[in-house]
Amino acid sequence: MALVLRYVDKEGCIRERFFGVIHVRDTMALTLKEAIFSTLSQHNLAIHNIRGQGYDGASNMRGEWNGLQALICHECPYAYYIHCLAHRLQLALVAASREVASVHQFFSNLVFIINIVTASSKRNDELKEAQAIEIATKIANGELETGRGLNQIGTLKRAGDTRWGSHLDSISSLLKMFNATCVVLSNIAADGGSYSQRGDANFALNQLLSFGFVFTLHLMKDIMEITHHLCMALQRKSQDILNGMHLVSSTTKLLKNFRDSGWNDFLVKVKLFCEQHQIDIPDMNAQYIARRGRSRGHHDEISVEHYYRVDIFIATIDYQLQELHSRFNDHTVELLVLSTALDPRNGFMMFKIDDICKLAEKFYPNDFMEQELVRLRIELQHFELDIPNHPELQELSGIHELCQGLVKKRKSVMYPLIDRLIRLVLTLPVSTATTEQVTPPCVNAILGNNFSSF
Repeated sequence: MALVLRYVDKEGCIRERFFGVIHVRDTMALTLKEAIFSTLSQHNLAIHNIRGQGYDGASNMRGEWNGLQALICHECPYAYYIHCLAHRLQLALVAASREVASVHQFFSNLVFIINIVTASSKRNDELKEAQAIEIATKIANGELETGRGLNQIGTLKRAGDTRWGSHLDSISSLLKMFNATCVVLSNIAADGGSYSQRGDANFALNQLLSFGFVFTLHLMKDIMEITHHLCMALQRKSQDILNGMHLVSSTTKLLKNFRDSGWNDFLVKVKLFCEQHQIDIPDMNAQYIARRGRSRGHHDEISVEHYYRVDIFIATIDYQLQELHSRFNDHTVELLVLSTALDPRNGFMMFKIDDICKLAEKFYPNDFMEQELVRLRIELQHFELDIPNHPELQELSGIHELCQGLVKKRKSVMYPLIDRLIRLVLTLPVSTATTEQVTPPCVNAILGNNFSSF
């Protein structure tokens, strides 16, 4: 288990320190909790000062009753668990592929096709050669424009579960190199070195040239293009939580619009692609017949269009919407949104005394006594009038710079309760995406104390 601690030092700077890799006999939540508490105790760090914890989304970590975060919250009720926001979005995308059978099968076939075509340098060279021929032909026919940076020759990209955005890159690369991929698979199917290679290539080619595969290929591309902007925003090292939540809202609206009014244009686009690549298009008015008899999930008589529109198109988008709602609509999101009231950007445009007081009263009752909550409001009123007199505090880029600025200007002494609340907020591990992407599979914990006692 890899253990990292996050805290705010005396100068108001955020520090994250790698404590080391701790050997654990298993990954049960209780075992991990005991190991964390033991390590902190060995360094004379008070357990009750934990104010934040962050892990991946495995059930033993995020379980509501018996997960690691729940066990720690039982002893430290204000150690708020924040599931990495970027990872939440990735899980929403993965959930869609798991819940809709045809989408799950699509990704399996996608991986299979890419693995065959990129299995060796020789096949990669064949792919690039096929692309070069196709590009030259299209330029000669006037179908492509020429210019610097245009018509680059590349290769198919593999998707990775912890590389956010890689699924879109993988799908886009296949669409861009669709014809070249067909050429390579055809060559392997005809001249492969063994019967297994020829058989695999023939199967992959049949899947690639099927209407169902092409339909899902375009569907997932459109969905992931809608979610891509949010995905990238949530991976930034400097998180803008409020705008991130606004992006969640706009992403949800775009998906709903695509679901409710995007079917006709989408189907036209898929059919046009199939016509260009000589792929058979089924009769949309014909009765849909499941390959293995009557499926449990289908009514007796549904059309082919109903199957693709309802059982794939609408179902996939609905799972996306459901996941986005469930993963971005919890207690900690409210905590993060309220914390943006302390954001100093644009001349403290987001500064709201009521929200800041609510943040302290609702989420940190153990750190502010009743009398201190009254004093906090008075401090905030003075703070709001005082800050415009200090231009160097008007051009800050985030709460972390505000904390440092208050220390440098000795305002942390004048406004100790505001300084305390800022430090509490800064210990929250908003994102653990960087840690998860660069380390081998392990438990990534980020813990924080209340002030700067670490």
